[in-house]
Amino acid sequence: MRIVIKVGTSTLAHATGRLNIRRTNELCRVVSDLKNAGHEVLLVSSGAIGMGVGKLGLSVKPKDIPTKQAAAAIGQCELMYTYDRLFTEYNHTVAQILLTGADFSASDRHENFNNTIRRLLELGALPIINENDTIATDEIKVGDNDTLSALVAVSVQASLLVILSDVDGLYSADPRKNENATLIREVHGIDERMKALAGDAGSTLGTGGMKTKLHAAEICNDAGLDMVICNGKSPEILYDIVAKNPAEYTRFFAGKGESL
Repeated sequence: MRIVIKVGTSTLAHATGRLNIRRTNELCRVVSDLKNAGHEVLLVSSGAIGMGVGKLGLSVKPKDIPTKQAAAAIGQCELMYTYDRLFTEYNHTVAQILLTGADFSASDRHENFNNTIRRLLELGALPIINENDTIATDEIKVGDNDTLSALVAVSVQASLLVILSDVDGLYSADPRKNENATLIREVHGIDERMKALAGDAGSTLGTGGMKTKLHAAEICNDAGLDMVICNGKSPEILYDIVAKNPAEYTRFFAGKGESL
């Protein structure tokens, strides 16, 4: 199985922007084990700006573009150093790829991206992908890594996209505000009612939210592949997702039907 896993800032970092060491260690261990089992894995990783904020000692995520780009430049080094160190412990080689929207819209650049990914997977490497926040502008950026991960998953013809978030999945209402909210475990077609359940941005260091995740699910489902939203607090849930075992997550099926 070829799997794209998107990991959000809230999974990788504490609210301070500093690395969540225990969780990141566990994520790399589980991903390495999935590769050892024969799966091809691509990681779309947020966290560069958040880690840059932490390393710079800033109290909040910057709002101006130059400072965001500076934080991304600093944080991306820290992020890839961490991944390289942890995956090397499990004898896996990582490769960094930074993208902008133009790498999908321009046919020659898109072809080059696919050729590089194909060869990296043939060589047994683990591609780690992020948006090139140091140069991205409104005209060329994808905007969020939920959408980026969906574009990557479709482009590389993955079997599944898994988005690790700070919630268990899609709920019938906001679980932070409504104690009666229930987890929707299966979705067969996204309608306007479901879009109305989506809020705005999630963590203070991230850029996404449930709205961008539903958009990612639409991109994947339209291309014929499933997508899962799950909580990244316990990366071992990836075993259940790949095996299609019942667990606390939402799976968006490519086929149409009645949602549970």
